[in-house]
Amino acid sequence: MNELKNKILALKKERNAFIMAHYYQSLEVQEIADAVGDSFALAKQAQNASQEIIIVCGVRFMAESAKILNPEKTVYQSNQGAGCPMADMITPEEVLELRGKYPEAAVVCYVNSSAAVKAVCDICCTSSSAEKVVRSLPNKQIVFVPDRNLGSYIAKMVPEKEVILFDGCCPIHDAVSEEDALKIIAENPGVKLLVHPECRVEVLAHADYIGSTAGILDYARKSDDKAFIIGTESGICEILSHELPEKAFLPLKSGFICADMKKTTLQDVLDCLEGKSAPVELPERERNAARASLERMVSVG
Repeated sequence: MNELKNKILALKKERNAFIMAHYYQSLEVQEIADAVGDSFALAKQAQNASQEIIIVCGVRFMAESAKILNPEKTVYQSNQGAGCPMADMITPEEVLELRGKYPEAAVVCYVNSSAAVKAVCDICCTSSSAEKVVRSLPNKQIVFVPDRNLGSYIAKMVPEKEVILFDGCCPIHDAVSEEDALKIIAENPGVKLLVHPECRVEVLAHADYIGSTAGILDYARKSDDKAFIIGTESGICEILSHELPEKAFLPLKSGFICADMKKTTLQDVLDCLEGKSAPVELPERERNAARASLERMVSVG
């Protein structure tokens, strides 16, 4: 394993490559990355990267975003079989249908979506920037796609807007029930529950903190508490347990795993560096339209 890591580290320097990894990737993949973060942080890192090659250790929409923001660079998705079930729940045609139905509305697109969907939306957002993005828009009506759970949370945070939801979700977060939350809270009295807004609103109702993956990590790192219930993908428990062995991190639900995020291996990364994988390619018109949505998101912050 060390030999493989050393080979990657030497080759990425030789090829002038920048490796990005999402927090849900395995720790061994995160260890060879130049940047580790949530979707928003990685979008900014991709835009600011100076290297000629970008390797995205994450799911398809993340690699597409890196290519959209860096059209002149060679972008690889480390494992091309890693998709996003939420992104697959909506099509550009469905967005256009919503546009026709609500002509006065701005269409806000969660970054967990395909480039083709981003191309027909007004602005993208991440879980950490969604509230700020929605507040930044002059429109009173907001069509929010594709995550109904994040959209419902934002609707509560920005009650002056009428938020129209699309019926999509992250099946991993959406599978957590209120009963799951109540059970682990009862078993661990006094332990704070930190939850991602992709969870159902009835789960969020019991949270002590609601935030993005980066927000959850930051809260747990800075808090004086010695134990936490983590309401997002198990990779966050893994990171925190590795960093803070003196604290306890309990997953909100067993099997809280994104199988697609776990597909990437070190061999996949090496294959990209050795030119054995095909780079990400997108139609120019789609790429340019999607870029406008992503750049608006980044500019809002």
